[in-house]
Amino acid sequence: MELLYNRGVVTSITALGLGTEPDGCLQLVSVEDNNGNRGDFTLSQDTYLINHQPIQVGDFVTGYYDALAPTPLIYPPRYRAIVMVKEVPYQNVKVDFFNEQLISSDGRLKLNLAPYTPVILKNGQPFGHSPARQPLVVVYGTSTKSIPAQTTPYQVVVLCPSS
Repeated sequence: MELLYNRGVVTSITALGLGTEPDGCLQLVSVEDNNGNRGDFTLSQDTYLINHQPIQVGDFVTGYYDALAPTPLIYPPRYRAIVMVKEVPYQNVKVDFFNEQLISSDGRLKLNLAPYTPVILKNGQPFGHSPARQPLVVVYGTSTKSIPAQTTPYQVVVLCPSS
């Protein structure tokens, strides 16, 4: 899995379905960035929404997707959202792979886990192993200005690979 993202303002949300009729189990979320570029995200029951915050038209969001997953050759591009983040003041989110030292793959963020930092699965269950070498959703507030920046996250969500 190689994680990429698109961010922008939600311009529409449309119900989709697996059959010929929309059943509401899938949603198509259209996002437009500051330059007018549009991208569509398919949200399913497998998409992780930070704090289960519903997405609405007008929200500023970041959608993360697997760059190696098959994508239809259409415009605007349509991605299967793995994580959808509704931007909230004073909350930062990083979705990335973290190494044994809990440094993100881009080298910009280092996690300092405290004993009280919840490390959980998407379904809320505790993750009983080291989160190193896993794709993680890290929710945090402030960080240092060092390189890499360091933070003690509010929450770490482990995105276990699909079987």
